[in-house]
Amino acid sequence: MGEFLLVTIQVDLYDRLALTLESDLMNMVSRTEARGVLIDISAVSIVDSFMGRILGNIASMSKIMDAETVVVGMQPAVAITLVELGLTLSGVHTALDVEMGMELLRKKIGPTPTDEEDLYDDII
Repeated sequence: MGEFLLVTIQVDLYDRLALTLESDLMNMVSRTEARGVLIDISAVSIVDSFMGRILGNIASMSKIMDAETVVVGMQPAVAITLVELGLTLSGVHTALDVEMGMELLRKKIGPTPTDEEDLYDDII
């Protein structure tokens, strides 16, 4: 979606699948030069410490590659589990749904060069 990658996780991820997601996502960030990554976990009912670390790793790696990460659709039970496990998901921004997540990404990355040119055109 433009300069954002949208990832929807439809199943509870086991370790190998989570590692594949992490690798594939970083390759896509590099290939598309994405400025934002939105991960929808609304269908995920269980998150263990490994999956929590994977989400944190994705955010850290994305940041290094000049992209922000937002996780949306977190179920209350998943949030409770993450807190109980002591996982703060450093670098991961959260929003309630995809629409709010996209707005948060837009705010985080700021205006794009095209937006700035459009703004300049409006002033002239």
